[in-house]
Amino acid sequence: MKVAIASDHRGVRVKGQILAQLDELGYEGVDYGPGDDTSVDYPDYAGKVAKAVGTGEVDRGILICGTGMGMCITANKFPKVRAVSCHDDVTAEYSRRHNDANIMCLSADMLGDRLLGRIVDLWLKTEFEGGRHQRRIEKISDIEHKYCCSETPSEAGKTSCDMT
Repeated sequence: MKVAIASDHRGVRVKGQILAQLDELGYEGVDYGPGDDTSVDYPDYAGKVAKAVGTGEVDRGILICGTGMGMCITANKFPKVRAVSCHDDVTAEYSRRHNDANIMCLSADMLGDRLLGRIVDLWLKTEFEGGRHQRRIEKISDIEHKYCCSETPSEAGKTSCDMT
């Protein structure tokens, strides 16, 4: 599995830890920045990962900022993204099992290292159940298409949901 990961300046240390964990678990981690803890704007980095997930360039994404909330809000503006803010085992597991979340957003400031590691491991290994949950995911996709995708093709001949 190919996993994109990015943070803001507050999440750089945690991002490094998670990249090492991805490697240990046998996943391919792709670092979308930033490279150091110089102040940056989280929407810039959330957008990079959300676009990569939405276009299928990567399988999943992990975003880290002070609370995880700003990254989550930004990522969910992108087509085909189901980003969630996880803060414990339950939110990590059920975001995958029931919601087929493809981006997990984490707090760099409010979660300890051991809990972070456990959440990442659980989120990566939990499979989507499908069934009645698939029907609900399809309804979310229908809403996204109805309200978020332009009906008029852009100059490149693609709608906003195509993103390629």
